[in-house]
Amino acid sequence: MKRRVVITGLGIVAPNGVGLDAFTYAIKNGISGIKHNPELERLQFACQISGTPEISEALKRDYFTELELRNFNSTGILYGVIAGIEAWKDAGLQIEQNENPDWDSGTIFGTGTSGIEKFRESIYKIDDFQTRKLGSTAVAQTMNSGVSAYISGKLGLGNQVSTNSSACTTGTESILMAYERIKEGKAKRMLAGSTSDSGPYIWGGFDAMKVCTFKHNETPEQGSRPMSASASGFVPGSGAGALVLEDLESAMARGARIYAEVLGGNVNSGGQRGMGTMTAPNAVAVQKCIRDAMTDAQITSDAIDAINGHLTATSKDALEIQNWSEALNRNGIDFPYINSLKSMVGHCLSASGSVESVASVLQLYQGFIFPNTNCNDVHPEITNCIDASRIPQQRIEKDITILAKASFGFGDVNGCVILKKYK
Repeated sequence: MKRRVVITGLGIVAPNGVGLDAFTYAIKNGISGIKHNPELERLQFACQISGTPEISEALKRDYFTELELRNFNSTGILYGVIAGIEAWKDAGLQIEQNENPDWDSGTIFGTGTSGIEKFRESIYKIDDFQTRKLGSTAVAQTMNSGVSAYISGKLGLGNQVSTNSSACTTGTESILMAYERIKEGKAKRMLAGSTSDSGPYIWGGFDAMKVCTFKHNETPEQGSRPMSASASGFVPGSGAGALVLEDLESAMARGARIYAEVLGGNVNSGGQRGMGTMTAPNAVAVQKCIRDAMTDAQITSDAIDAINGHLTATSKDALEIQNWSEALNRNGIDFPYINSLKSMVGHCLSASGSVESVASVLQLYQGFIFPNTNCNDVHPEITNCIDASRIPQQRIEKDITILAKASFGFGDVNGCVILKKYK
C-alpha cells in the first residue's frame, strides 16, 4: 500500500529572513532582502546587487563547534546545516546521541556546487606549495555531498543520505525524491532541501552571460521584477530551504503538527530538443511535466488554487505563463493566482526550489498569498494570456487548498510538486 506523505517541519535561510518567523513576516509584507553588494562593485560586475542571507558569528556557533569552524569556508554548507537542523527541530524531532544511527530517517539535500570559496582557497595554497595547510576538512567542504554529509552527522541519519543536483530544479527535485522514498515505505521520514553558495565565484558566470539585471544598482529592492514589463534580468541570490517529509502514520503517532500533504509531482527533461537548449526550456516538456504532476497527484487542473512559479525576471517569464495556461487549459480570470518569491529574494539558484517551497507551504498552512513586488507593470505578453488580477500586488488572505510549485532549470530540466492543505 502506498503511504501518504506529509510535511511536518520547515527550516529557512533566506536573504529576507533567517528562521521561520522572520521569513514569514517578510514574505507576508513584501519585504525584500536584496541589497547593494560592495564586493560585486569592487569586481566591476554589471549587476552589483544580490540577495545574500545575513548570518552572524554567534548564530554559526549555535550549529557548529569551534573545531568545525576552524578553516571553515563554505557558505552553502553553512546555510544548509542551519536550515536542515531548524526543520528537524520544527518537526518536534530530537537530536539523539545514540551509538546507532536512526535507520528510519535520511536526507536528500541538493546543491549546485559546494564550498567554492574553499576551492579557491585550496587552489591558491596548492599553487603556493602549501598543500599541508589545507586543513583536514577541505574534502568534506568541497565534495558535492558535503552538505548532506554534515547534516547526517549532526542528526545521526541512518537511511538514504544523498545530494542531488539539477540546476534551479534541485530543491523541487529533492522534495519529490524524498516523497517517493517515503511513499514506497523505504523510510519513515526524510529531510529534503537544497542550498547554494554565495559570492562572485558562483554569480560571475551569470553576470558574464548578461542574464542579471544591471539597471538597479542604486535601487536594489526594485531590481528583481518577475513578470514585469520593465524586468531586465534576475538578481543573484543564495540561501537554503529544508522540509521534513514524513509518513502520515508516523506523524500522527507522535502527534506532529502537519503543515501540508504532498500529493505527488513529476520531474522530466526537454532533452534540449525542439526549442529547448542548455538555457531555454522546451515548452512541450514543461507542459508535460505539469500535466504529469497533476496525473500523479490525481487532481484535475481546476482544483489548483495557486501557483508558485519559477519566474526569474527574464524574457522567459511570459513563456512560463503561457506554458502554465496551456497545461492547465485555464486563462484570463479563470487562471489560478500566481506569484514569484524571487521578487523579494532574487534567484537563489540551486536553493531556489526549496526556499520557494517553504514559502509555498507557509501559504497553504496560514492561508495567504504573498504579493508580487515590483510588478505594477505586468508584461503585456502575460496579460494577453491571463488576467492581471491573478498576479496579486498585495497580500491576499485566502484559504488555499491546492498549490502547484514548479522549477525549471539550466539543462532543460523541470520539476513540479503538488501540495495540499492538510485537514
